[in-house]
Amino acid sequence: MTNRLTTWQAGGLRFLTLGFAAAVSLTAGIAFLDLIGGNRPGFLDWVRTILLVLTGFWLVWGGTIGLLGALSPVTRRRQDLSRPEGKTTVLVPIYNEDPVETFSRIAAMNRQIVASGYAEFFHFAILSDTTSLEIAAEEASEFERLIVEPEASGRIFYRRRERNVGRKAGNIEDFIARSGAAYDYAIILDADSLMEADTMLAMVRRMDADPKLGLLQTVPVVIAARTLFGRMMAYSSAYFSRYFARGAALLQGEDGPYWGHNAIVRVRAFASCCGLPVLSGKPPYGGHILSHDYVEAALLARGGWKVEVDPELGGSFEQGPENLIEYAKRDRRWCQGNLQHRRLIAAPGLKFWSRFTFVQGIMAYIASPLWLTLMAASLIASLIPDNGGERWGATPWIIGGGVMATLLLPKFAIALRGAIDGNNAKFGGWRIAPAVLSEIVISTIIAPVLLGFQSRAVFQILFGMDGGWPATERDAKAVSPKTAFAASWWIVLTAFAALVFMAYAGPDFLPWLLPVAGPALLAPFVIWATARGGERPVSTWLFSVPSERAPSPIITEANAILTSWRASEPRMMSTLAEVAVHA
Repeated sequence: MTNRLTTWQAGGLRFLTLGFAAAVSLTAGIAFLDLIGGNRPGFLDWVRTILLVLTGFWLVWGGTIGLLGALSPVTRRRQDLSRPEGKTTVLVPIYNEDPVETFSRIAAMNRQIVASGYAEFFHFAILSDTTSLEIAAEEASEFERLIVEPEASGRIFYRRRERNVGRKAGNIEDFIARSGAAYDYAIILDADSLMEADTMLAMVRRMDADPKLGLLQTVPVVIAARTLFGRMMAYSSAYFSRYFARGAALLQGEDGPYWGHNAIVRVRAFASCCGLPVLSGKPPYGGHILSHDYVEAALLARGGWKVEVDPELGGSFEQGPENLIEYAKRDRRWCQGNLQHRRLIAAPGLKFWSRFTFVQGIMAYIASPLWLTLMAASLIASLIPDNGGERWGATPWIIGGGVMATLLLPKFAIALRGAIDGNNAKFGGWRIAPAVLSEIVISTIIAPVLLGFQSRAVFQILFGMDGGWPATERDAKAVSPKTAFAASWWIVLTAFAALVFMAYAGPDFLPWLLPVAGPALLAPFVIWATARGGERPVSTWLFSVPSERAPSPIITEANAILTSWRASEPRMMSTLAEVAVHA
């Protein structure tokens, strides 16, 4: 695992990295102010400089984490084959999901646990918050099929809440309050999660060995992607995420993150620390906390429990959104949840790093409208006479170059580290070069579209619009041109208006606007094109990941069970129809 730092060492590294990010962004801001404002900077010059420093700090900070991960040494933990001591429940909260897919994954994990010889130490609890009566009936039917799996009786449970108070967090809290006393640990998954039995056993043994460990988070890898967008995200998850997680683990130390799933918690710690408050007022500012995971990690750390992430565990998987529309829908919920955290930053007793994590999560979304504001202020400033003259002409390209360097340097460092430590061989060796370059190109094209979606989400929340908790359409893949246009026409209109305005008012500054406005103008095409083509030979060859080249046993098992269950669905429906007729 990644070398674990002491509290003082982690604190020192945090100070250095935060200081580095601040120094770089401030230096860039001073140079920028001198470039655009000269000896007598005006109001707009100061506004743009402050915006550049704020947004630049978080860019540099994120890049620094990636560089740390690429440069950090890794030591392997000695394999522990001891018999588990604690009893574990695997919690699978579901909400209007496809029951066949969800329950087949549970069947695969159960079969591996049974094969390990430690089934007596593991139970599964399916916690349904499904609101659709049709899907609820399918869940009940699929549970009947699941309960006849090996040693399932008395170990696999299903219950459905009629009122999903508190959403996912409330669902888990309800289980902990009712049944938590029967277990030492809880492995919390999502409906699309998949985890090797060896990984579960390793997590349990880590909890057994360290009585102060309250939560251990894995770094899940995205699998089962079928579209170009999905495959690119899966590749980024498999190739880059572990290194970024290594860097984050060094800084977070024992105050690490919790991402809400694919993690194990100590039930006693969770029950005593993680009762979530209901914020006063109505959503989006008040009500139940949507981004509950960050808060629960902060509460555990406040209670004196260790919260750690281990990027080296492996065997942890999830599915991701297959198109930009589904991604934006999920991102909208996270945006609302993260912005709620502003009311918790000053909560008593929280550790510094927990408060900083709240701020970091908020800025992850506020940064998008800040970038838009910087662009708008620059457009206005370019039209004002004697506002920098020829000096301003090169400024946008300097900013763009700095942003690209900050974003690309960690990725190139990770690619170099992968060549040194042999990781690149798992991804096809020399294929890394075209794959990484393609990932950079595609992510650059979709960035302005995501900028638009995130900015809209922030503005909606600021104007009091509640996004709720929409069900995830995990099978949503292809997007029609009509749907793509309906979802992004306002992005097209905004980009078109900006280009027309600059073409009329300041044509000299039109070229530097095109890299952002161009993809935004083509937003429907970008959404449509990236939501298809993932199964074409070029895409499968280019974004080939280890989970496809050499599938993990749990992936193979889950796919086989799903195929078998899907094949038997017509016979089941026919049987149910006959029963209904005779009844």
